[in-house]
Order: sequence, then structure tokens, then C-alpha cells
Amino acid sequence: MVVAAPPQARRRRWVRFAPLIHPIGVAPCPPPRLEGTVPLPDGRRLGYAEYGDPNGSLVLWFHGTPGGRRQIPLVGRRAAAELGLRLVCVERPGVGDSTDHAYPRILDWAADAAEVADHLGHERFMIVGLSGGGPYALACAHDLPVRVVAVALLGSVAPAADDQVAVEGPVALTRRWGGLLRTVRHPLGFCLSNLARLVEPVGLPALFAFAHVVPEGDRRVLHDAEVQSMFLDDLFVGTTRQCRAVLHDLALFGRPWGFELADVRVPVHWWHGDVDPFVPLAEARRAAALLPDVEFVVRHDESHLGEFAAADKVLAVLAQDWDACASGDRHAPGDRHAPGHGTRADTDTNAGTGTDRKTGTDTGTGTGTSTAPQSRPATPVP
Repeated sequence: MVVAAPPQARRRRWVRFAPLIHPIGVAPCPPPRLEGTVPLPDGRRLGYAEYGDPNGSLVLWFHGTPGGRRQIPLVGRRAAAELGLRLVCVERPGVGDSTDHAYPRILDWAADAAEVADHLGHERFMIVGLSGGGPYALACAHDLPVRVVAVALLGSVAPAADDQVAVEGPVALTRRWGGLLRTVRHPLGFCLSNLARLVEPVGLPALFAFAHVVPEGDRRVLHDAEVQSMFLDDLFVGTTRQCRAVLHDLALFGRPWGFELADVRVPVHWWHGDVDPFVPLAEARRAAALLPDVEFVVRHDESHLGEFAAADKVLAVLAQDWDACASGDRHAPGDRHAPGHGTRADTDTNAGTGTDRKTGTDTGTGTGTSTAPQSRPATPVP
């Protein structure tokens, strides 16, 4: 006897269907070295994609809003392999292969991130938070100070509910409309995923149309062939399956995050474009000033998407932090009484050059990658 699947199961399969049509005019993007899901204690799963050195120290990459597990620029993927880093991009609930779930607070993500690190076999790790992934990176730094060695933020969203930051950009709207977003995120997410399915074959013209309405810095990024390939590959792999994560993010940005920036005890490196229209520079500076241990790097003539081009330099800085911590040159994370602890001065850099983390001077390398072929050994979970 054939038993029909319940309506919910039939609907789930249909929503997860993605067309096989590749966007016209876009070069195929190299696939991740590995993709999979991590089981969580409550039965949910988080999707992830892995790049770089499988035996290296772990860097968790938290994608932007919108985004998914493939939202790591190719320059960052190559740098991870050269630097001996195991680079893993984790999908938040409601996109790609991650089970849909609405966190009450951004801080609640930290427990799931710890499960990912455990599943991958690492006790200590580093984190990169891109744009909307920044708050989630800071949440992990707050809740897991002994495990997180360092955090890198690229054009991070600032806390809209924190009056000390005085958010004025588009993110401020999430504070006003957050309640409505929480109400409509399920039907709206359903519509967005089906819209992405329709747009996929003409993704490149749609991307060019978007480039016409963004600042010059973003326009330069969107006309880069590698970025086009990565951006569209990630967007359609994730959002044609489900697209509620972006709405979950927006609903949470405008609410209290569940922790204070002043209580983050992990070293933070924050890169930010000086012409970012989504998170204005002044807003980012006010948020960074609340962090006890932060290096704030201003990227001249760069907008929001310009941070994609800095992925190699960001990973190089984290690799330095890992080596310094492993050698004992840097105080263990979580100790706020370490000598020299405090906010570091702004560092200015140009988009096309490497930057030395300690001095803030241009290295002139343009890649920020290590020439050493050796892996950085991972620290296993006891």
C-alpha cells in the first residue's frame, strides 16, 4: 500500500527544489572541498562548506545577510590553503541546508557555533564575521572567550538597539520594523526563495542592474569576474532552497543582542570602508569604541562589498594571532587583565595593499598570504 506524504513533507521537498540552470554568462565557481551538515542536540542541522587545509587550525566564517555557505571569495579560499587554515563557512538557520529556526537573541547562536567546532574536532578556533555575520561572531567571542582566539569583522553590522552606538543607517530601520519582520518572515521567505529561483538564469544581468544603484566601491567589486561567480553561486545554492535566514537576521539586528560589546574579552580586528552606505563609518567607529580590545582598520574609498577583496589579508592577520597565541607571545583570550589590553588606535589602509597588523603600515604585498607551506596544526577536542 502506498501512503501519501503529509502536506508539510510535500511542501518541504518542493521548497528545497532548485533549478539546474546555471546563470548565463557566468563562469562556474569552483566548488568547496567539502560540504555537509552538523547535527545539533535538538535535532536541527547546520549546513557548512569547507575550504583550505583540512589539517589546519580552524577559522569559522559567518556569511553576510543575505548569504550562505559558499560566500567566501576565491581570494580568501586560496589564502586559507596557503596559510594552512581550515576555513569553514557555516550557514545560519533558514538558508541552504540549515534547518529553519528563529533565535530569540543573537547570543543564542554561540551555543550552535560551539557544536560546529566540536563536530569538526577543534577546541580552539578563530572567527570571521562578514557584514550581517559580524554580530554572530561577537556573540561567540562573548560567550566562548576561552575557545575563540581572535575575531575579524568585515563591514560588520552595529547594534541598533544600543543607544551608545546611535545607529543611523539602514540598519536602524530594523529597530522600528523588527516586530513586523518577525510576523511575516515565513511567508516572505517563501516568496523570496521562489523569486530567486526565477531570477537565477538571468543572475548576471540582475547583478549588473544592482551594480548601477550602489556606490562606486561596490560597483568595482561586482564587476570582478571571480566575485560574480562566487556571489551568484552562493546566492542561488542557498536561497533557492530557503530564504528565511535573511529575515531572521534583520529581525534580530534591531533587538538587544543579549550581550554588551564592553563585555567581549577576545581580540577583535574590524575592517570598514569609509564610504559604506549600509553601515556608515561613524556608526561602526562608535560600536568599535565599546570593545575593550579592538583594532579598527579604515579602508579608503571602499564601500560595503569591498570587504570581499580583503579576505586574504584578514586571514593572514588571524594566522598571526594563532601563531602568537600558540607561542605564548599573546596573552590567552578571556583574560581582560592582560598587559596592554585596551582599544587600539585606528589604522588606515588602501584597498590594494597589505597591512601589517601591529604597525598599520603598508606591506605592499597585496595578498597578505604566508609563503610558508606548512599547516598550522589544529587543537583537537579532548
